[in-house]
Amino acid sequence: SLPVPPSLLPRRLGSSFPETAVMSVGAAPGPRRGDAFYLPGLAPVNFCEDGKKSGECKAEIELFVNRLDSVESVLPYEIYSKKFDFCQASEGKRPSENLGQVLFGERIEPSPYKFIFNKEDTCKLVCTKTYHTEKAEDKQKLEFLKKSMLLNYQHHWIVDNMPVTWCYDVEDGQRFCNPGFPIGCYITDKGHAKDACVINSEFHERDTFYIFNHVDIKIYYHVVETGSMGARLVAAKLEPKSFKHTHIDKPDCSGPPMDISNKASGEIKIAYTYSVSFEEDKNIRWASRWDYILESMPHTHIQWFSIMNSLVIVLFLSGMVAMIMLRTLHKDIARYNQMDSTEDAQEEFGWKLVHGDIFRPPRKGMLLSVFLGSGTQILIMTFVTLFFACLGFLSPANRGALMTCAVVLWVLLGTPAGYVAARFYKSFGGEKWKTNVLLTSFLCPGIVFADFFIMNLILWGEGSSAAIPFGTLVAILALWFCISVPLTFIGAYFGFKKNAIEHPVRTNQIPRQIPEQSFYTKPLPGIIMGGILPFGCIFIQLFFILNSIWSHQMYYMFGFLFLVFIILVITCSEATILLCYFHLCAEDYHWQWRSFLTSGFTAVYFLIYAVHYFFSKLQITGTASTILYFGYTMIMVLIFFLFTGTIGFFACFWFVTKIYSVVKVD
Repeated sequence: SLPVPPSLLPRRLGSSFPETAVMSVGAAPGPRRGDAFYLPGLAPVNFCEDGKKSGECKAEIELFVNRLDSVESVLPYEIYSKKFDFCQASEGKRPSENLGQVLFGERIEPSPYKFIFNKEDTCKLVCTKTYHTEKAEDKQKLEFLKKSMLLNYQHHWIVDNMPVTWCYDVEDGQRFCNPGFPIGCYITDKGHAKDACVINSEFHERDTFYIFNHVDIKIYYHVVETGSMGARLVAAKLEPKSFKHTHIDKPDCSGPPMDISNKASGEIKIAYTYSVSFEEDKNIRWASRWDYILESMPHTHIQWFSIMNSLVIVLFLSGMVAMIMLRTLHKDIARYNQMDSTEDAQEEFGWKLVHGDIFRPPRKGMLLSVFLGSGTQILIMTFVTLFFACLGFLSPANRGALMTCAVVLWVLLGTPAGYVAARFYKSFGGEKWKTNVLLTSFLCPGIVFADFFIMNLILWGEGSSAAIPFGTLVAILALWFCISVPLTFIGAYFGFKKNAIEHPVRTNQIPRQIPEQSFYTKPLPGIIMGGILPFGCIFIQLFFILNSIWSHQMYYMFGFLFLVFIILVITCSEATILLCYFHLCAEDYHWQWRSFLTSGFTAVYFLIYAVHYFFSKLQITGTASTILYFGYTMIMVLIFFLFTGTIGFFACFWFVTKIYSVVKVD
């Protein structure tokens, strides 16, 4: 019953955003929940002891290794990078990686750990690494190993496309299963045990590193009762241990832990060993084998609280909008349409008076139309990606699928982007169609790519596995220039070919004077207020998403996320309509940019929250990691700004068109 350090406690949710998926809409996973519908298109692999039935089952179980990462650093590393010196596989085929995996810095490699199904091994030697502190190269490798232990870097292993987990008890009698385990740990010069050093009372030497050079692996399987012969793997768990092997050639996995003192000199030998055992588990079926990892994250009640909180905000806003539409607007329109003379009309005030200016083209109409085009592209991409995620297509076993799906959809959705930008630019009276289509193709994607490229240069400089290879960068540029840009031009061609959007009222030649506005109807206070309610709907979900990206935790509740997405769309729409109505009543007809910025201001609250999250929740150290965090955050903020702003504009455009179409105007 040793205390567990904060860095080992689950940070609400678990590993790499693109790796995981929902298998039911939102609710906490049950023991057999996934049986009916799980991982479309993925076939299970059967294993058997003799391996003779090669057509039906396999005898050899391969263990793959993924990147090394840490919650204290944004920089992941390849396990076989020059900086590290772990045991390498002599042979083995590296699995092909999809675009999503490459973008998220995943590097899956074959490992020297090979098992035969149901054959147990005890204290088997993998390799021995020797360091001479007098040699500069060895000293450099040893120092980097110590630094990685100090920053709590973790291994990520994969067996049968499933993470090998380290399960341990945490507070309140909960058991947490971490899809990774640390390289080692450190005892400070004051005798304080950092991170995983609390798991063993033998780790007590001051100013000393302890490396986990031995793992006890336990593989659980489920025998197939019907159909094909063999068994299927349902879980792989390990326990990291440390041994200073006295006889390296014939290790017995006993004795004191493997310590590396900061003052150590001479020759240091580290022998890496493993033990493997097998156990049949009749309760877990192959279809629900991820459940035990997801169940160890007890936070479903927080998600339901988040949904209920968001629904209350939506109901409140819906009530306000309904009241305005049914009572105020209905009475206004009825009274306005019953007037007989222009004298009566002179007595009217509010939104009716600006009918001659309401569809006046906005200032910077070119930029607004470009933002609307890019926002439409992001909106459709998000909806389709989340919809597929809810169906289970972007599943835990299908690594990198979420990011790959999002990028491919964005590329293919160039046509709606070009169409929307061209259509609104034409309705704003714009004539520079070439500039419009070029800006739609290159402005927002160009800003994102420039930011991404600068971050990539930093990752290259640091030798991180998250650095995108040159070939992948060329492939991304090819997708952008050869597919997305032509599709945007096609969309723009059809957009400009169509007649301009017909407005229900004519625009006067002379602009109307806008009266002095009160504090609440001035543009800035309205915009600042407009973003609060949509942000209130998403901030709890935002915590889990940021955790999944920066704390390497699993995000699988796409059912909840899809609900929150729908709630966000409704809230942005209603908040913008509400404020738009108040501004029109104050005879201010500049609604186009204001509607875009009102809901788009939610992104500013997102940025403030991301800054708060960085300082209050993360333990990130180092200049490069800090720059990377804020660099990638700015990309997310820009995308979110375009996404929410577009929702607000379309909602307000629909509202304004509706209310002025029922007013009789001579």
